[in-house]
Amino acid sequence: MRARMDLDPASLGLLFLVIAVGGVVVLPLAGAVVTRVGPRRAITAVALLVGAGLGAVALGYAVWTPLLVAGLVLLGMSTGLWDVAVTVHAAAIEQRLGRSVMPRFFAGFSLGTVAGACLGALMNAWRVPVSLHIGGIALLIAFVTPAAARHFLPACARRGPGASPASADRPGPTPWRDPRTVALGCLALAFTMAEGAGSNWISLTVIDRHHTTATVGTLAYATFLTAVTLSRWLGSAIVDRLGRPAALRAAAAAAAGGGALFALGPHTGTVFAGVLLWGAGAALGFPLTLSAGADEPVRVSDRVGVITSIGYCGFVGGPPLIGFLADRTGLAHALLAVTVLMAGAVPLAGAARPHPPASCVPDPAAIPVMPRT
Repeated sequence: MRARMDLDPASLGLLFLVIAVGGVVVLPLAGAVVTRVGPRRAITAVALLVGAGLGAVALGYAVWTPLLVAGLVLLGMSTGLWDVAVTVHAAAIEQRLGRSVMPRFFAGFSLGTVAGACLGALMNAWRVPVSLHIGGIALLIAFVTPAAARHFLPACARRGPGASPASADRPGPTPWRDPRTVALGCLALAFTMAEGAGSNWISLTVIDRHHTTATVGTLAYATFLTAVTLSRWLGSAIVDRLGRPAALRAAAAAAAGGGALFALGPHTGTVFAGVLLWGAGAALGFPLTLSAGADEPVRVSDRVGVITSIGYCGFVGGPPLIGFLADRTGLAHALLAVTVLMAGAVPLAGAARPHPPASCVPDPAAIPVMPRT
């Protein structure tokens, strides 16, 4: 797409920005929407919008660039709402189970990205037109996802297992003014910038710096996504053993080291090693911050929406920031910003400590009545 549209790194970064801006626009309202209609109905509607957005991208790429941009905006808006709805549903399941499983739900997301990257490499190798490839995915999402959403919990609770309906609905502090929620959002911001930088720039950096083919660049991206997926699948066991703050600090250290190795490594072997470390570290930040935000049963959807909104600023600011830096330093050195971001994330990891259970107001009906003797 870059070659056909004759885009430099800064222009390509702005194209990525269009997607993220659509998500940020809708996220402040996403919590209220999901609370009102429920995750199941929200996902069913949003899947059709995602399909429409991808369809517009496929058609716009072939015939009219403004239509492509409009499709990217719609895609960003719909996936932003999708993220909140799925996370609220996952948080309800995690609360019911009473253990850390949020990273494994994100591993499901990562499996989709790995499949998409591998499919992209195959489409490149077979020289399948971009519009045909993206249009087929649009139809698949629009028809398959609503069928899958029928298997969601029949009533996705917004409260923990020990909280009463009244406690779940009472106003409580505004999430945007809650220091812990904002700190978790800033932590999510650092990790999403690191993850977004990898997702958007790894392929092109490998192609430009090491003079490889598009297929090799896409395989480097697939390696990054594979590391992300494995880290999220194993992340629940890591969190149960180390706790959320320690797991986040270890993840930040891995991503920082991997980003430096990728940017400074002299050959493709070190590049792929750096990609593995980078992906494994960046993977855990977003799911663990959202899991921490869902600890307290009051206003779960709103808090998840706030953390996601701040985190999405990483997807908004990260790609264009790397693009503008790349115009001055080159892509590889611009990606050293990932190392700086991950170093800054370490002090914020303490915000992910489990919320005190005292904030969970018990349901009087759930308290056993001792028989009189």
